[in-house]
Amino acid sequence: MRIMNRKSSHLTNKVNLVTANNKRSKISEEYRSIRTNFLSLIKDKESQSQTFIITSPNRGEGKTTTVANFAISLAQLGKKVLLIDANLRKATLHFSFKVSNYVGLSSVLLGKTLFEDAIIETEIQGLNLLTSGPDTYNPADLLGSTLMRTLIEAASEKYDVVLIDSPSVLEFTDSKIIASHCDGLILVIQWGKTKSNDVILAQKIISDSTKLVGVILNDRK
Repeated sequence: MRIMNRKSSHLTNKVNLVTANNKRSKISEEYRSIRTNFLSLIKDKESQSQTFIITSPNRGEGKTTTVANFAISLAQLGKKVLLIDANLRKATLHFSFKVSNYVGLSSVLLGKTLFEDAIIETEIQGLNLLTSGPDTYNPADLLGSTLMRTLIEAASEKYDVVLIDSPSVLEFTDSKIIASHCDGLILVIQWGKTKSNDVILAQKIISDSTKLVGVILNDRK
């Protein structure tokens, strides 16, 4: 799966939810193209793969904007979608969806909150959100815990598709840890910014954790 996706510039504290705010825009149509390719891909698989991590080689390459709009486009088609903000180091999805981050993923992984109680229903019908939760000093340890695996398994039983936003591959080990719990990984790269060597290195790092199912080319002019 390789999609050329033009999108608006990055925002500091939130991403542009163009698929919700401007459904008729060219950008929204391109996210629908991503959705079509994705659904065609998983339909052809023998197993019902439904849990995917979305990441990028480096920070600032548009992965959070991509995963948020991708999740919205799937929900608009009638899919029951859970979007998880697993970036416990620099979370932004709660800003974008204008919801509280008082409890979230870190709360569940620390045993302070039940998974079901941390889920937030967004304004998008069919799309639920699990925010990152309060900051923690040991993100990698939490993400690699048995509770994280259990959480993903529980989510996959309740939702048609689970999408996980995570830190960049070359910056932290978090994505590699999370990927081992998922059915596949989608890599977001930015036209004119992401270096080819970084793409190769990122693929090498995650290759033994999960399958790379697609690459989204971002900001193609």
